[in-house]
Amino acid sequence: MMKERLTRRALAALALCSLALMAGPALAQGKPIRIGAVVSATGPASFLGDPQQKTLEMDVQKINAAGGVLGRKLELVLYDDASDANKANAFARRLIIQDEVDAILGASTTGSTMAMVPQVEAAKVPNISLAAASVIVEPVKPWVFKMPHSDRMAAQKVLEEMKKRGFTQFALLSDTGGFGKSGRTETLKMAGTLGMKVVEDQQYGEKDTDMTPQLTKVKSSPAQAILVFGTGQAPAIIARNYQQLGVQQPLYTTHGQASTEFIRIAGKASEGVRMPSPALLIAKSLPASDPQRDVSADYVKNYEGQFKADVSTFGGYAHDALLLLVDAIKRAGGTDKAKVRDAIEQTRGFVGVSGIYTMSAQDHMGLDVTAFRMVEIRDGAFKEVK
Repeated sequence: MMKERLTRRALAALALCSLALMAGPALAQGKPIRIGAVVSATGPASFLGDPQQKTLEMDVQKINAAGGVLGRKLELVLYDDASDANKANAFARRLIIQDEVDAILGASTTGSTMAMVPQVEAAKVPNISLAAASVIVEPVKPWVFKMPHSDRMAAQKVLEEMKKRGFTQFALLSDTGGFGKSGRTETLKMAGTLGMKVVEDQQYGEKDTDMTPQLTKVKSSPAQAILVFGTGQAPAIIARNYQQLGVQQPLYTTHGQASTEFIRIAGKASEGVRMPSPALLIAKSLPASDPQRDVSADYVKNYEGQFKADVSTFGGYAHDALLLLVDAIKRAGGTDKAKVRDAIEQTRGFVGVSGIYTMSAQDHMGLDVTAFRMVEIRDGAFKEVK
C-alpha cells in the first residue's frame, strides 16, 4: 500500500513538472514585449521629444489593436529626461534593472544618448537612438544603433548645395551642445574635403537668447552664406536676429530644424531658410513612384488626425525606430536580446519615413546622403529645392 501511494505521488509530481514545462513557453508567448524609451518630452529639447512620445504611444496602440507582435502585446515604458543627460543615464539604468525591458529607444539628444550608452552596452540591451551626431555610432558600438541622419551627412548636403550656388566661403554658427560640437567638427572636415573655406567660426550656448554679436561679425565678413548647426530654439532666434540686422548672406540650418516648430518660433524670419530634410516634410508632394510616399503619407495622416498638429521629422525618427525594432523582433522570432541585436544589424531595405535603411556590422545608421532632400521655407511651408 505504501509503495502504491509513493508511486501515485511520483506520478503526480511528474505530471506537475510536465505541465510546468509546457506552460513555460506558453506564458512567455503571452508575456508583453517591454519596450523602454527615454525622450525629452519637456525642457529645451521638447520640440524633439514631445512628438516622439506622441508617436510611440500612437504606434504602440495601433500595433496592439492589430494583434501585437508574434501574438504578444507591446508594453511601452517611457520616461521623460527633461533634456537632462544625467536623468537619461538614471532612466536607462531603471529600464534595464527595474523594468527589465527587451529593448530601448532613445534618447532624443546626443548628450542624453551618450550618457545612456555605457549602460546599454554593459547590459547588452538593443538600443536605437533618436539623436543625430555621428559619435553615437562611430566607432560602432555593438548594441547601439540610430535612426536620424548624421551631422556629417547634413554638412555634406548643405555644403554641396552652397557650392552649386557658387559659394566657396561661408560662416559657421554652432551651439556648444553635443550635436553642435560634433556638427562643427564634421563641417570643418567637410569644408576641407570640398575645397571650401570657413571665414567665420562662431559658437553660442544652447540656451542663449540673443546671437546678434556673432551675426554682426558674420555680416561684415567675406562669408557668402551662413550655416547654423544646432538644435532647440536658438537657431530660430538666430533667424530672427538675422532679419533684425538685415543680414544678406543666405541662411542655412541643418535637419535639427526640420520642423514646423522652427517656422512657428522664427515667424517671417524663417522665409528663405534652407535645410536638409527627410522626405516626410514634403510627403504630400512626393511622386507616386517614390517608395517613401505611402509610408510617409500614412504616418502624416495618423499623427495629424490624432493630435491635430503637424508632423515633425523628429517624431518620424521615433516612428521608424519602433517599426524597425518590431521588424527585427519578428525576424528574430522573439525577444532574445542577442538575436534581436543581430536582426537589427541585418536590416536591409527597410523603408521608413526618414529614409531607406540598410544596416551592417560596419554601419549602425543605415543611411547615406541620398536620404536627404534639400528644402526651403516659402510662404510658411517646406518646399523641395529642385
